[in-house]
Amino acid sequence: MNKEKLIELSWQIKKENTIEKEIYDKYSIKRGLRNKNGTGVLVGVTKVGDVSGYKIKNKEKIPCHGELYYRGYPLTSMVADFNKKKRLGFEEVIYLLLFNKLANKKELEDFKNILVEERKLPDKFFEDTILNLPGNNIVNIMMRSVLSLYSYDENPDDTNTLNVLSQSLSLISKMPLIAIYSYQAKIHKFEGKSLIIHKEDKNKSIAENILSMLRADQKYKKEEAEILDLLLIIHAEHGGGNNSAFATHVVSSSGTDTYSAISTGLGSLKGPRHGGANLKVSQMLDNIRGNLKNLEDEKEIRNYLEKILDKKAFDQKGLIYGLGHAVYTLSDPRAVLLKEKARELSKIKNRQKDYEFIEKIEKNGGEILMERLNKSYPICANVDLYSGFCYEMLDIPKDLYIPIFAIARTVGWSAHRLEQIEDSKIIRPAYKSLSQAKKYLSMDER
Repeated sequence: MNKEKLIELSWQIKKENTIEKEIYDKYSIKRGLRNKNGTGVLVGVTKVGDVSGYKIKNKEKIPCHGELYYRGYPLTSMVADFNKKKRLGFEEVIYLLLFNKLANKKELEDFKNILVEERKLPDKFFEDTILNLPGNNIVNIMMRSVLSLYSYDENPDDTNTLNVLSQSLSLISKMPLIAIYSYQAKIHKFEGKSLIIHKEDKNKSIAENILSMLRADQKYKKEEAEILDLLLIIHAEHGGGNNSAFATHVVSSSGTDTYSAISTGLGSLKGPRHGGANLKVSQMLDNIRGNLKNLEDEKEIRNYLEKILDKKAFDQKGLIYGLGHAVYTLSDPRAVLLKEKARELSKIKNRQKDYEFIEKIEKNGGEILMERLNKSYPICANVDLYSGFCYEMLDIPKDLYIPIFAIARTVGWSAHRLEQIEDSKIIRPAYKSLSQAKKYLSMDER
């Protein structure tokens, strides 16, 4: 391939595809499907989840403490109950999001048995699809694996609710195995590490199985399972307007199969502006640590954060990753819940100073952004500020940060897909064409 010619053509593409921002105002187009005040453009309705971070009064956003609702139930109340009863709740959340019902003990036990039955991968699937075709990016391997499962389904294209539910439960159950086995295959192939494959334990929860299968000795602390269970719960759903859920709605509305729809969700989540945000936070924190003399000196931290915002440090993007959110204003409930668990686990892991360092980033960064953005409140931490730290304390490799997010969000995607197929209306928005009618020239005339 002629690289110089390719560069020339790429610049031609950039030139022709650049659209001035004023064009959006001229035609009253909501760029990024967002209103001028930052709120999302309403494009549909959903019963699955709701994100609340402000109230609207006279077309203005009034800040308030955030809440995330799963089928109308506040996430904070559910997690408080799980903590009080000392039980892992992700499976309960799966049931709730899919069926719009809080399971009783008998219903939950029966449902867990269904999930256990569906955990097993098809014969030779690990060897043929994962081990013999490893890759450097786990999410891509997960996408390929999900699409490969289409070939093992006797009725893959049937979009009847019963069939889609069966496919969804199968994918929700298999996703942890696909993610962890893909990681093990990667480090075996590309890093020369021993291949250690543990089978799932039918008596363990999803969170416990992830830790058990990932570790050579299969050992973990109760507190570790609790915080991973919380991570799965808070990542399971975030309303129909988040990028990956909306993408799932769009492709599901075309009548496509479940495997293609969930693969679409994975492709969206992989993006650094969506599921990859916690990796950016981890990279930023490492950068800050490497450039400060005293991690406890708030003045030094504040000065470096100012440099980041001035595009003079880290990635020169002018962003403090892990702070701020498109919907949440005063607080992100997921960050609040995770922060408390992170504090508890940091004591067990002897990582209190690391926790306090991130807390200082949250405090000082929030105050600086408040001043720069002329807000009446400090910009809140979002879930990504503490999630990477929690994964790190659990000894989960960075390669699995987004895959674990995907394990959880498969539940939300499945719930939204089931909702969309009942709507049976294809999503087909309009785009304003800026092309002018031209006279076609034959080859001799050009």
